[in-house]
Amino acid sequence: MPDVPMPVASPIPANGLSVDVEDYYQVSAFADVVSRDQWGRMPDRVVSNTARVLDLFARAGVRATFFTLGCVGTRHPSLVRDIVAGGHELASHGWDHERVTDLTPDEFFRDVDRTKRRLEDIGGVPVLGYRAPSFSVNRTNWWAYAELASAGYRYSSSLNPIRHDHYGVPDAPRFPFEPIPGLLEVPVTTVQVGRQRLPCGGGGFFRLAPYPLFRRGLEHLHRTDGQPAIFYFHPWEVDPEQPRVAGLPLKSRFRHYVNLHAMQGKVERLLRDFRWDRMDRVFLGDAAAAPVRRQEPALAGGVA
Repeated sequence: MPDVPMPVASPIPANGLSVDVEDYYQVSAFADVVSRDQWGRMPDRVVSNTARVLDLFARAGVRATFFTLGCVGTRHPSLVRDIVAGGHELASHGWDHERVTDLTPDEFFRDVDRTKRRLEDIGGVPVLGYRAPSFSVNRTNWWAYAELASAGYRYSSSLNPIRHDHYGVPDAPRFPFEPIPGLLEVPVTTVQVGRQRLPCGGGGFFRLAPYPLFRRGLEHLHRTDGQPAIFYFHPWEVDPEQPRVAGLPLKSRFRHYVNLHAMQGKVERLLRDFRWDRMDRVFLGDAAAAPVRRQEPALAGGVA
C-alpha cells in the first residue's frame, strides 16, 4: 500500500476551503467578449465541473463552502441540492456575477437579497456567507457591508488585501475583522514577507506557482501568524477541455487558461497536506480559529 502523506503539523484546527460556483464564460475577464445575453447559447459545463469537485472533496473527506451564483442555482437546482447533500455550506456569490463596483446600494441589496432567498428556497438551508464577484468590495463601496447585514448575511469574504489591476485593497486587514458591528469580513489569504504582501489564497496564483512554493506560503502563515488560510478556486479551473473563448486580450487569456491541466492534481495535494473545512464552521463556530478584529480606523467609512 503506498504511503499517504500526513497533514502538516499545525496548531490550526482547520483552514477555510471555498469554491466560487460559476461557469467558464461568466468570469469578469470575459465580460467584454461574452455578453450576458450570450450566456444561454454557451456550452454549459458548470454542472459536470462542480460534480467533479464534489467527488474530489468526497474522496478526500473534506467539506467546503460553495459561493454559488443565483442564476446558476436557478438553472440547475439539482446542483444546489447536491452541494447541500454532500454536507457543504451553501453561500452566495451574487445573482449573475455583476461586480459591486457597477451597482448602486439599492441595486446591490436587491441582488444579494434575491440570491440569498433563491438559494435558500432551493437548498433548504440558511445562506449566511457572501463573496463579491471579482472581490469587488473596496474603499469606494464600503456601504456594501451594511446592505449585506440588512439582507441577513453573517459574513463576507469579499476583500483581497493585495495590489492587483482588477481588485484589491492592499492596506486592508489581512485577517478576519468586523467592517460594521455584527458582520464578519474574512479576507482572502496573503503572506507577509518583509514589506511584501503576497497572494496565497488560490485562483490564478495557485495555478501559476509551483505547488511547493504555495505550500511553504501556507506553512509560513500558520507558523508566523497562527491564522487559518482561506483558499478558493472555481469549477472551471479543473476543466482543461473547456471551450476556448476567442477574442480575449493576451493577459486575460493567459490568466484564465494557464495550467488548467495541472489544477486538479495540485488541489488533491493541498487537500492531503492541510486540514480543511467549511467557512462557516471555521470562522463563525464557537471554536473559530481566528479572532474577530474591529476595523482599522483608516478603513472605517470606506475612503480614508
